[in-house]
Amino acid sequence: MNNFNMCPRFEKAVDLLSKRWVALIVFVLMPGPRRFGEIESCLSNLSGKVLSDRLKEMEIEGIIERTVYPEMPVRIEYSLTPKGTALAPILGEIGNWSTDWIELGVTN
Repeated sequence: MNNFNMCPRFEKAVDLLSKRWVALIVFVLMPGPRRFGEIESCLSNLSGKVLSDRLKEMEIEGIIERTVYPEMPVRIEYSLTPKGTALAPILGEIGNWSTDWIELGVTN
């Protein structure tokens, strides 16, 4: 018999991080705060609507922080929270794995 039980926290974490664009947005924000347009330009295939939706979801999850600066015009920056920054080693290991195992231009 199979007595394996998936940990609900692990399952939620994988569900969140496997959502299209989330891990890449975290990766783009790792060096520091960025404005919406900067994030959008780093991820060329990502639409503004989807980026906006993902940023809202990630803010609700506590992964990113949205800071509004009361300037003219208003400046809004997105940055990683400590919860988001804690993902850096995981993404680093994915980068290491991809260097060792992923070949570009090869289709299976």
